[in-house]
Amino acid sequence: MKKLAFILLLFSSFVNAQYANPVASQMSKQFIQADEYIGEDSMGFQYFIKNNILFKKKKAEFLQYKNPSLGKITKVDIQNPLRVILFYESFNTVIALDSQLNEVQKLNFSETNNNIIASGIGSASQNNLWVFNSVTQQLGLFSYTKNTYQTIGLVFEKGIKNYSSDFNYFYWIDQDNNFYSCDIFGKKKFIKKLPEFETVFISDDKLILLKNKEKLTFLNLENDKLIPVDNIEKSFKSFEYKNQNLAIFTTEGITNYKINLP
Repeated sequence: MKKLAFILLLFSSFVNAQYANPVASQMSKQFIQADEYIGEDSMGFQYFIKNNILFKKKKAEFLQYKNPSLGKITKVDIQNPLRVILFYESFNTVIALDSQLNEVQKLNFSETNNNIIASGIGSASQNNLWVFNSVTQQLGLFSYTKNTYQTIGLVFEKGIKNYSSDFNYFYWIDQDNNFYSCDIFGKKKFIKKLPEFETVFISDDKLILLKNKEKLTFLNLENDKLIPVDNIEKSFKSFEYKNQNLAIFTTEGITNYKINLP
């Protein structure tokens, strides 16, 4: 009986150690000269910004888009590779690009009748854009086919510190580190108050990745577990996580890791 208990204790310690320290296996490394790495789309193309120019790259295929008249690129949404969204906040403008990075639509919210000053943008379902309107401090859906705007949800009580979105949900962290989500019907959900961080990558309402003092930690929001990541680059500009793949962007390029989360 004592032997069995000892074995169970060893197994429990092994499981907990594995949980606390997921394996980070380096898969590839490539040199990219960039100011900002955006990420990889569902078709395997990588996007990055250099000198305020958006680049799209996959093997020998290399595309670019620039529009210096609109100032600095604030946000790039690559959820739909056939309709890439660029947000130029200083000019209150959104540009939509096709798969070849040709401009297919330009939306200047200052020229609409909806009184919108956008400070958050993302692709939403049913030909809509998520728009956070800083005038009303409310979230809305802008139809880029009908040129109409519909406010959804309540007024945000605190300013947005960080945000992300997918086709069905808009996620944000307020100035007090409270993490929320809102669906396309305007249903708001408080998820959790987050620990302090310098940078964050929001996967969804179940998993986020936090950077603090050059350390990366996964936060499993379902069971409230903090999972530190070891054996990765110690100094980096940004990171992206998708489908157990972690991309670390440094001054030397992009290093891709396979992360085996328990």
